Amino acid sequence: MAAMLELQHVCFAAEDGQEKGARKEILHDVSLTVNDRFVALTGPNGGGKSTLAKVIAGIYRPTSGKILFNGEDITDLSVTDRAKKGISFAFQQPVRFKGITVRDLLSIAAGKKLTVSEACRYLAEVGLCAREYVEREVNASLSGGELKRVEIATILARGTELSVFDEPEAGIDLWSFNSLIGVFEELHRKINGSILIISHQERILNIADKIVVLADGRVSRVGGREILPELLSGARPSPCAVLTGEGRNG
Repeated sequence: MAAMLELQHVCFAAEDGQEKGARKEILHDVSLTVNDRFVALTGPNGGGKSTLAKVIAGIYRPTSGKILFNGEDITDLSVTDRAKKGISFAFQQPVRFKGITVRDLLSIAAGKKLTVSEACRYLAEVGLCAREYVEREVNASLSGGELKRVEIATILARGTELSVFDEPEAGIDLWSFNSLIGVFEELHRKINGSILIISHQERILNIADKIVVLADGRVSRVGGREILPELLSGARPSPCAVLTGEGRNG
């Protein structure tokens, strides 16, 4: 059964770097329910998508409004407390950890010391030749595509009800992207909760159960895959523009 996330009239304002003391509103009265297995969030660059993801994860606290998770008000909970409640977050640019091995990272995610075979099982699920990676450090020796897949493996190890991915395709090559699509298709089949994925890419939007378009900090469209042809056709120019994958600011 999918997790239930509900945003009620959520607003978020950040300090405006152009004017001292001024604040710029990034999210405007966002109300949204996520209870499908796979929800894709798309929209124009700078529209507030990454900000919304961080508000959901607890990295940012909303200026106003409420966030409910499985009926519980989590608006004021920290990112750590939300993680304990069952929310995972994958950054657009995964963090590298010098001195920590892939197995260490997976063990932290799983909440227990994993055996080599247990760690290998998670790595195999994301298409990595496990024995070659399990004792490698999570540092610059890993490519962008490898690091993305290791991060997805940690989310599999956590097994949380809600997994939020911020543009997993950003900064990786085409081969790695094609492999990631396969991983998400498999996640879609296996997930016991919900996946919320921010993406510009048609191939990811095409496997979503629900598509949410965020523009100018507001939800402008919600629907199933039937709205995808309209987005791609240029009937709604702003969302269509981002489906090219150009830019990574929002």
